[in-house]
Amino acid sequence: MTTQRERDSDADSSPDTPEARALREAMVDRVLAWRAELGQGLADNVRDAMRAVPRHLFTPGASLEEAYADDVVRMKHGADGTVLSSVSAPSVVALMLDQLRVEPGHRVLEIGSGGYNAALLAELVGPDGEVTSVDIDPDVVARARAALAATGYDRVRVVCGDGESGAAERAPFDRIVVTVEAWDIPPAWVEQLAGGGRLVLPLRVRGLTRSVVLEREGDHLADRGYELCGFVPMQGAGERRERRVPVHGEPGARIELLLDDDRDVDAEALSAALAGERAEAWSGATVGRMEPFDDLDLWLASSLHGFCRLTAEQGALDRGLVRPFWPRGNPALVEDGGFAYRVLRLVAPDSSRHELGAYAHGSDAQRVADRFVEQVRVWDRDHRGSRARYTVHPAHTPDEHLPRGLVVDKRHTRITLSWP
Repeated sequence: MTTQRERDSDADSSPDTPEARALREAMVDRVLAWRAELGQGLADNVRDAMRAVPRHLFTPGASLEEAYADDVVRMKHGADGTVLSSVSAPSVVALMLDQLRVEPGHRVLEIGSGGYNAALLAELVGPDGEVTSVDIDPDVVARARAALAATGYDRVRVVCGDGESGAAERAPFDRIVVTVEAWDIPPAWVEQLAGGGRLVLPLRVRGLTRSVVLEREGDHLADRGYELCGFVPMQGAGERRERRVPVHGEPGARIELLLDDDRDVDAEALSAALAGERAEAWSGATVGRMEPFDDLDLWLASSLHGFCRLTAEQGALDRGLVRPFWPRGNPALVEDGGFAYRVLRLVAPDSSRHELGAYAHGSDAQRVADRFVEQVRVWDRDHRGSRARYTVHPAHTPDEHLPRGLVVDKRHTRITLSWP
């Protein structure tokens, strides 16, 4: 197969090497195996594009092994250590491109640049298509332009600007893909999407991010599927970070609650609650060792008014201050000056199944733990194996025109999570 890069440049002059090509083949094989393990395939054109594009040339400073590992390559950090730009893990790149369903001749807009994903898109659209990539960071734009030119993908148009506004001068687009975490969907993305077009983005709702496929359905957008993912947050006009409420502030043992709304929370009361007795409750619902249950998180976010997420540094775990199942963003509940969070325990020493439960702290800890666990039971009884439904309406849409479910009001939209 002749690739776009080979058509547009002299492939023999590229700094690609046999070692890099072998590592790239192994990377794609791992992605295919991972997709098969999930019971999902990967479109042939996405597979071929990933085999063709030299990922290592878009990750300067990383070793070949790092460039072709199934991991994020962090490219730029802020003064506080926050990751500002990264090249996403190959498995996530493959997932989103598979969701996007790009065809030859398509016009594609990418929000959030870096070069690698844009090169893959250039392979997918072919010589008759167009790819426009927008990023707010001049350093990222310069790096993307240099890497795309060096690898023969300089037909990609890389624009320095706020992705919130899209790229009206190149619209309409058959496909729009957002490669930064988005808290909302600005009007420009909807307006610049062609009829029958598809928008794929990492959409954050109540702190939970999913790569959601959206298409027009009457006067709103409706999802055509979603997958678990993680991305660096959007910058610019659309930036909206989660609030971090400290529960324990000791360096190396910090515990924080992440809130994605404007609730007033008493941090001192939560710290005091942590120092008190711990309550626990168990649901009777179990999960297998490799069994996915991330839709439980969406159900808890939909059904618990005080839903948030808990993070804990290693020192807090070592000292047993908290014992979350997932310390980098564990589902939690804040209520009445206390909090609860999800935990797991082995059903039996020789079992591969874990029971879902909750630990809670505060003056009314047992009631808060019980409330958390009751919603786990509801999910297990009524929604296990089902999928939530995302719908996106304009911000002015009245309540009576929305589907039943959790309604999250954002700046530009009203997003509903509903369940069968």
